[in-house]
Amino acid sequence: MDAVISGWVERIRQAAAEGSALEIRGGGSKRFYGQAPQGEVLDTREHAGIVAYEPTELVVTVRSGTPLDELEAVLHEKGQFLAFEPPRFGAATAGGCVAAGLAGPRRQAVGGVRDFLLGVQLIDGRGDLLNFGGRVMKNVAGYDVSRLVAGSLGTLALLTEVSLKVLPRPVAETTLRFEMDQRAALLRLNEWGGQPLPVSASFWHDGLLTLRLSGAGAAVDAAVVRLGGERLEEDEATALWLAVREQRHSFFSGDGPLWRLALPSDAAPVDLPGVTAIEWGGAQRWLRSEFEAKQIREVAAAAGGHAVLFRGGDKAIGVFQPLAGPLAAIHRRLKNAFDPAAVFGRGRLYPDL
Repeated sequence: MDAVISGWVERIRQAAAEGSALEIRGGGSKRFYGQAPQGEVLDTREHAGIVAYEPTELVVTVRSGTPLDELEAVLHEKGQFLAFEPPRFGAATAGGCVAAGLAGPRRQAVGGVRDFLLGVQLIDGRGDLLNFGGRVMKNVAGYDVSRLVAGSLGTLALLTEVSLKVLPRPVAETTLRFEMDQRAALLRLNEWGGQPLPVSASFWHDGLLTLRLSGAGAAVDAAVVRLGGERLEEDEATALWLAVREQRHSFFSGDGPLWRLALPSDAAPVDLPGVTAIEWGGAQRWLRSEFEAKQIREVAAAAGGHAVLFRGGDKAIGVFQPLAGPLAAIHRRLKNAFDPAAVFGRGRLYPDL
């Protein structure tokens, strides 16, 4: 056990004994997400670097404080990448990427963070160093346990290492743009989603639907001929998808409440006041609205989904959709199993966790 890990173990055990809280923080780029952090900061950035990388096995193991930009640069040299396109929102780290559980535009085609998480090393709230999962895709021992930390916002344990599946970069990519209203866009996205088309991302806002096609050159070219639309220049397309991933697109500007609605992809346009953007083939809807939180969540639930106050607004209303009794009980049991003294992420997801 190296000096950094030993120091963290001692600090966690002391916090548990004293009943104090720790805020796990890497680059702090997702600190806005969730309820306000509590406790003394435990900075993970001193524990950085790639532990193992096997390009032929499509697996990389990296320390939690490693900057995502540095990790992606190493992968890029081998023609590979993190296919779920994690947003940076600043100086993001590998551990923070997993803990936040956020994915970018390519999520609709390849899956989210937990779909690429093969294993983790972590320190639980008792100060025990544990390993779950593995460093190769065929080793799935403990796989489901490791996936629990994806999206947990540091409420269960301190990540020290993560093993991630990587993929080759697409041979060809083309972006198309179409003029249509929201209802027509949702119909088209669901129609195209049921066909063998190499769609890797979609974004609709203000009457414009943008579609990215990725894969073999022949497949992309055939899809372009079939779908039509306006073809964007490569530089413009790259800038657009980066702006969507990093929420620099004009839709995301401003300080008002930004809601993230997870809905069935074929759900009709939500009847709510505000401005809307759509991603992931219709499954992710963004809403800028000052409307009452309770009604936004009721509309989302009626459509078969849920709503999260992603950024801005009054967090006193609760950032995440309130849990039903059985789900709340499961969350409490998980918290007690990993962090019985509530050292990590107090109230970050829900006030009583």
